[in-house]
Amino acid sequence: MELIKDLLVVLGRIYTIYPLLLAVTLFMGRRSVAELPVFDYIIILSLGSVIGADIADPHIEHIPTIFAIVAIGVLQKIGSVLLIKSRLIGKWMTFEPIIVIKDGQFLHKNLKKARYPIDNILQMLREDQIFDINTVDMAVLEPNGTLSVLKKMGKMTVTLEDLKLKRQDSGLSYAIIKEGRVQTITLQKLNLTGKWLENQLSEREILLDQVFFASLDEQMSLNITVYDKEIPVPPLYH
Repeated sequence: MELIKDLLVVLGRIYTIYPLLLAVTLFMGRRSVAELPVFDYIIILSLGSVIGADIADPHIEHIPTIFAIVAIGVLQKIGSVLLIKSRLIGKWMTFEPIIVIKDGQFLHKNLKKARYPIDNILQMLREDQIFDINTVDMAVLEPNGTLSVLKKMGKMTVTLEDLKLKRQDSGLSYAIIKEGRVQTITLQKLNLTGKWLENQLSEREILLDQVFFASLDEQMSLNITVYDKEIPVPPLYH
């Protein structure tokens, strides 16, 4: 009998908490759902833990849980207003956007600062239909973890039909060095050797341990990013 009573309490809490949670989420605004910045991420985690404890344990007082949900929602609303009104508070409460690619070159220091490996950035580029880093003018890692990409002017999307041209290449490039490590299997698939790569670097007076990233396109053109290369980048703010 006690078990049935507890189950009914849990059922009642589910059907009262979730309408309240929906109302609080709508009150907080679409920003908390669409972007999920750091502050909102913490808010969502807090709401989840409060609601989970309340639903799972029928012996927890229900009214304080309701008060906590409303208070957390109000806190998020205050935080979102402060983010808009104060640049300084915004800087404290979330990440800054950071440029990770400029003029087809990885910015090693910025990648290290953001703690993002090359593979993650390459994946996000592919998701944006970009398979050659050399076509990127600038790529910005946003505070919510997405990648905003600006292509070079000569690489903007134009249909072949518009230009009355036939496709000459697929726009692919292959990573042959990642974070200083030669991708031997990729070289073998391209019928190339480590000696060939050494010769290419030697012609450019670059040592292997200086290379952070290198890619090779279908015209056998190398694009190389060296460690700590000084590349002028514009400042970015919220």
